[in-house]
Amino acid sequence: MSPFPVPALLARAVAEEGDPERTEWLGRLPGIVEGLAGRWSLAVGAPFQPGGQVSWVAPARDAAGRELVLKVGWTHDEGRDEAAGLRTWCGRGAVQVFEVGVEGPTTALLLERCLPGGTLKGAHAEPDQDEVVAGLLRRLWREPPSGHDFRPLAQMCDRWADGFEADLDAEPGALDPGLARAGVELFRGLSREDVPQRLLATDLHADNVLAAQREPWLVIDPKPYVGDPAYDVLQHMLNCPERLQTAPRELARRMAGLAGLDAERVQTWLFARAVQECVDMPWLREVVPRLAPR
Repeated sequence: MSPFPVPALLARAVAEEGDPERTEWLGRLPGIVEGLAGRWSLAVGAPFQPGGQVSWVAPARDAAGRELVLKVGWTHDEGRDEAAGLRTWCGRGAVQVFEVGVEGPTTALLLERCLPGGTLKGAHAEPDQDEVVAGLLRRLWREPPSGHDFRPLAQMCDRWADGFEADLDAEPGALDPGLARAGVELFRGLSREDVPQRLLATDLHADNVLAAQREPWLVIDPKPYVGDPAYDVLQHMLNCPERLQTAPRELARRMAGLAGLDAERVQTWLFARAVQECVDMPWLREVVPRLAPR
């Protein structure tokens, strides 16, 4: 019998983290997948390569012949509300979720499969990606349902700001102290301002948009929070480093215009996020002063 296939990025992430619980979970993954295949009557293929760092994801087909995707993940904080977000969007701009199973450290999703499934990043140049990403975001931004359990964006921003401050303490020369202080204060404060609150994807970029037949493009792998829509265009811009380094304010204004957002607010958010990311992404240190509020 051939060994159970583990995507390269998942295997590397578990090995590098060295968490005994995750290592033990990875060892149990063949049985977990087999159990899910039986529960949901699936024929499961080999996982997509190189895959992601927290989930085992593979094409599957159910007894009715539907083309699906089985996503079996190590339960983690960022992905907590993926299924709830997808259910709220109900297939409008994002993949549909058909089944959800949570047991201990495992979160399993049975998802719509995008065919042909190529990424937006692989299909189009960045200016064309801008238009697709902005159009999808405008469809996803909706008032959260009554009684929802989605977390506020401020909660994520606080956690990331705490991490930035700890990283900066370990590398104090990474950024001018005044810019660092201004950026992290804005990163915390912008998320608390009184603006219309919408359901956000928070991690939408061109690698998380796949070509499909039901709609031309569908969003995968959202990390939903509720907060300011102006935050939601940031990840796409961070994934366009050449343009962000060359003309950061122009890129922010372009995305704001395409997404129907206030340009100054998007620029301010981009400054704050660039500060927050600049320890782990050193190329942003030259961008930060050019985005600083005037």
